[in-house]
Amino acid sequence: MTRAPLDPALDEGSYALQRHLGFRLTHWDVDYARLELPIEHYLMNRAGIPHGGIYATILDTVMGYAGCYTGDAAHKKLALTLSLTTNFLSRPKGHLLIAEGMRTGGGKSSFFAEATVSDETGEVIARGSGAFKYRKTTL
Repeated sequence: MTRAPLDPALDEGSYALQRHLGFRLTHWDVDYARLELPIEHYLMNRAGIPHGGIYATILDTVMGYAGCYTGDAAHKKLALTLSLTTNFLSRPKGHLLIAEGMRTGGGKSSFFAEATVSDETGEVIARGSGAFKYRKTTL
């Protein structure tokens, strides 16, 4: 399925961890989000591959975005992660990590999501699932 790129009106700008790691949100729509992270030397573990915590971070992030889309920049929805499961499947073959998340269910106060990390070659590197609670305050 082809997804529309991120609507510039919904671009919230980057926050500190996002700037530090270097990922960017590229698509965001109802129940869906995608982010991209170029593989850089500072993301590597002792074995010379991206640290597992990087995968967990972008899986968590993309799932959170997938469940918090409102379509209205003036009405932001935020969530807290209640649980996060990460499965490591492979090593990247390319140079770009692509995380895609989908909200799979939930209600007014919580939601569930699943996500995949692949690279630009199509290699599936990690999968995750999580449960999230909407924050009572919105921005």
